[in-house]
Amino acid sequence: MPEGSRYVGQSIEKTGLLERDINVLTLYRGSKVIPNPRRDRELEAGDKLLCFGKLEAMREMVPARTRRLRQPSVEQLEIAPE
Repeated sequence: MPEGSRYVGQSIEKTGLLERDINVLTLYRGSKVIPNPRRDRELEAGDKLLCFGKLEAMREMVPARTRRLRQPSVEQLEIAPE
């Protein structure tokens, strides 16, 4: 969760992830690992979530800048002379 995310300060239940069939399997907070976090656990800036669900539903959770960096660049191949 980057600083300024709409999920920061909300509990897992209030984020709406459960309604979109996204299950939070693990919460990483600093050096702590919290498996199967409670639904009332409040999310903080810097938290990392390991989630399970449909890719399209989870894609919107990834910040736009990170998504852009992960897209591979496609280069044209040169045609070899015969």
